[in-house]
Amino acid sequence: MNVIVVGAGIAGLSTAWSLVKAGHLVSIVEQGPIPNPLAASGDHHRIIRRAYRARTGYGRLITNAYEAWDEMWADLGESHLDPRGFICISREPGDEAEEYREGMEAGNYPFELFEPDAAVDRWPFLEPGSFRYAYFSPDGGALHCRKIASGLTRWLRANGANVYENSKVVEIDADAGHVVLARGETMQADRIVVAAGAWVLKLFPELDGELKTWRTALAYVEPPVDLKAAWQAAPVVLDVGGSVDGYVIPPSGGAGMKFGSGLHRVPTSDADWNRQPVPGEGEAIRNLFSPPIARIEEYKVTEVVTCAYTFTADEKFLAHQKGRCLVVSACSGHGYKFGAAVGRRVAACVGNGDVDGLKKWLRAEAA
Repeated sequence: MNVIVVGAGIAGLSTAWSLVKAGHLVSIVEQGPIPNPLAASGDHHRIIRRAYRARTGYGRLITNAYEAWDEMWADLGESHLDPRGFICISREPGDEAEEYREGMEAGNYPFELFEPDAAVDRWPFLEPGSFRYAYFSPDGGALHCRKIASGLTRWLRANGANVYENSKVVEIDADAGHVVLARGETMQADRIVVAAGAWVLKLFPELDGELKTWRTALAYVEPPVDLKAAWQAAPVVLDVGGSVDGYVIPPSGGAGMKFGSGLHRVPTSDADWNRQPVPGEGEAIRNLFSPPIARIEEYKVTEVVTCAYTFTADEKFLAHQKGRCLVVSACSGHGYKFGAAVGRRVAACVGNGDVDGLKKWLRAEAA
C-alpha cells in the first residue's frame, strides 16, 4: 500500500519505520525540521521506566517497549538508550512515588528500598530529613530523542521512504485519502496515519472532546560543582514525591541536566501559543524541586524549553479511524517510551485493519 504518515515525532517515525519493514510505500511529512524542537518528542531525552500505578497495565507493556527498541537499535546499528535505572522519592503517604512503588510490588518488578540516611549517602544531592524513603530500580533510564529521530530519518531515506521536512499539512480528506500542504501541493495515498502530536486538533477538531492540549516547559540546569560527579553517575529521578509530579534527568547522551514538573502546565487551544519562555520561568520550575533536592538555589538555569502535549482525561493513549485515515495519539505525557512499540502496532493495524485491537493495546488493556 501507499501510506502517508503525518508527523515525524517518535510515533510517526516509528510507524514509518515499521511500515517500510512490512513492504509498504511510505511518505512521512513533518511541518518542521526533523527532529523538531517544538514537538513533544523533539527534546534531547525522555524517560523510560517500568514504574506505573497498579492495574494501569502500562508497566506490563514496557516489556513490549523494550523489545521494539531492541529491534530498532539493531536496524539503526546503535543503541540510543542510557540504561542508568531510576529512583523515586516518597515525601508523603500515598504520593505518586508511593503509588509507583505499589505498582512495582504488584508486578513483581525489581527495586531496592533505601531509608533516608542511606539514600543521602548514595545520592548526596538529596536533602537530609526531607523525605520518607527512596527506592531504585534498574529497569529504566533515558532515551536520547534527537539521536533517535536523526537515526530513523537516515534509515528511512536509505530504505526507500520519502521524507518531507518543513512541509506542513493543513487539510486532510480522510475519505479520499487526500492531503493538502501549506504550500498548495497535494498528496494521495491508500492510507493515512496521523501522528501529529499536539497539532492533531488542528486537523481533526472533532477530537477536542477526547484530547486536550497543554503548554508546559522544562528547565535545563548546571548543578553545583561539587555535585556534578554525583549527578553524572545518578539514575533518572522519576518522581520527587509530594504533589510536585517532578522528574530529573541527569546529564546523558551529550545533553544537559533537566527538571520537569506536571505542576508547570497550562491548558491551551493552540499548540503554537506562548512557545517563548518568560523571564524567571526556569527558576520557578527549578524551585519546585526543593525539597527533596538540596541547595536548589545553586543550580544555575541554562536553558528553558517549552513543550506542547495532548492529554486524555484518563491519561491513556488514543486511536481514531475516519475513512482511510488512522489518527494515533500516544499522549498524556508518558508516550515516548512506548514509541517504537506504538509504531509496530500501528503499522500492523494498517496492514490487518484491526483498529479495535490497536485501541485495546494503546489503552494497555491487552499486552
